[in-house]
Amino acid sequence: MRPVTALLVLTNLPDRSAADALAEELVAARLAACVNILAPCRSVYRWQGAIESAEEVPLLIKTSEERFPALAAAIRRRHPYELPEVIALPIVDGLPEYLAWVAGETSGAD
Repeated sequence: MRPVTALLVLTNLPDRSAADALAEELVAARLAACVNILAPCRSVYRWQGAIESAEEVPLLIKTSEERFPALAAAIRRRHPYELPEVIALPIVDGLPEYLAWVAGETSGAD
C-alpha cells in the first residue's frame, strides 16, 4: 500500500472574516487537518493586463494528496476571487506522528 502523501496548500483571501470562514469549513469537512491563518500581506500581481496591488490574508492548509481535488473544489466554490490561487506543495518529510495525524484527520472517517 502506498503511503499517504501530505500536501501544503496555499491560498489567499481578501479579508480575515473570509479566511476564518473558509478555514473552518475545510477543517469541518475533513478536507484539511489544519489551516494556519497568517497576518495580512500586500500582494502585487498582473491581472487582465494591469498591475494590481491588494491586501490579502494567506492560508497554509495541511491536507492529503487524496483529499486535494475535493479541497480545491471547495476553495473554488467558496472563494470570492474569479481566479483564486490554489497551489499544492508536497511535504517530502516531517515528524511521522504529525504526518500520520494529517492523514487521519483528512481520511473522512469520524
